[in-house]
Formats: sequence, structure tokens, C-alpha cells
Amino acid sequence: MVRVITRTIPGYAPGVRIRDMTLADCAAVAKIRVHGWQCAYAGLIPQAYLDAMDVGRDAERRRAYLTADGGPVNLVAEAPDSAVTGWACYGPRRDEDARPGSAELYAIYVDPDRIATGIGGALLAEVTTRARADGFGGMALWVLKENARARRFYERAGFRPDGAEETFEAGGTLVPEVRYVRPLSPPTPSPGIHP
Repeated sequence: MVRVITRTIPGYAPGVRIRDMTLADCAAVAKIRVHGWQCAYAGLIPQAYLDAMDVGRDAERRRAYLTADGGPVNLVAEAPDSAVTGWACYGPRRDEDARPGSAELYAIYVDPDRIATGIGGALLAEVTTRARADGFGGMALWVLKENARARRFYERAGFRPDGAEETFEAGGTLVPEVRYVRPLSPPTPSPGIHP
């Protein structure tokens, strides 16, 4: 279901609006995602894998995902100058042990030049608000085990590790992730969460 909602999130990134992603946003989102990976995961994922990431191919994947029936909810953060500065998407939880009615934050990325400005906090606040409104009672996410900055961000937003770990393969290397969870009832993330 596409909702045409655009709003600012009080307490976060003044002037930044969160809105539904459109096909016209796919190239900007791909650039944020690829550069986000290259910046955040340097030293955590093989450099050759990061260097091989391609914005054009990623933009095509974003277009396919966005037009798929029943796909995830995709949101973008838009600066006052209309530049897309962040992206997040969520949907039903995919884990085998998922409780019915649980959501999963599939991705959240901010333009690396705008990290720690409140954009990530605004996106996460909107994701949790919408997921709650969609009837989800909790949310999970997976984060690289060694990504201390992201883990602190999620912890400040009320997420906690639940003990689950898994790995994924990137460039021939197994990369460990940990799962974080939180209920989608108050308390909501507090202003001041700046990834």
C-alpha cells in the first residue's frame, strides 16, 4: 500500500521531511546505499567486495523492489533543498523464529556526509511509527556485529540484542551479524538519536 505522507519529525534534523520513496528516488537511494556500505563497512567487509558495488546496478534493484507487489515500505529523508539524504525500508519479519505480527527493519542508510545530523533518527522514528500503525507489535533488525556505531544508534532507540547471531558471505568472507529487537509500543525513540 502506498501512502502519500510527507512530514517532518519533531526533535530530529530540522527541515528534513520523511516521505514515501518513488521511482524517481531510486538512483539517489542507490548512491546512498552503496556509499553507505563503502563508508560504514570499511574494514568489516572485504574491500574488494565494497569496491565492486555499483550504483547503477543497485538502482535497478531498487526499481524492481519498489514496483514488486507486496514489497516492503520504503521511505526517504528529503532535505529542504529536495535532496534525498537517507533511506529506510521495513516489512514483515523474515526470521524462521519470528513471532506473528512482528516487523523487521530491512535497511536504513544516511548519506555518509550527513551522518550525525538527526536524519537516521528521523527515519527510524517514522519507521517505528508506521510499523506500529500497520499493526506490528515489535520490530527486529540485523546489524554487523563489529559495527559499534550502528549498534549504539539502535540501542539509543530502544533496541536490544536478543542473543541471535548469523553470518552472511561477502567476497568469500563470512561476516557476523547480531539481531536486535524492541517492542513497538512506547517509549518511542527520543530526540537526540543522531546516527
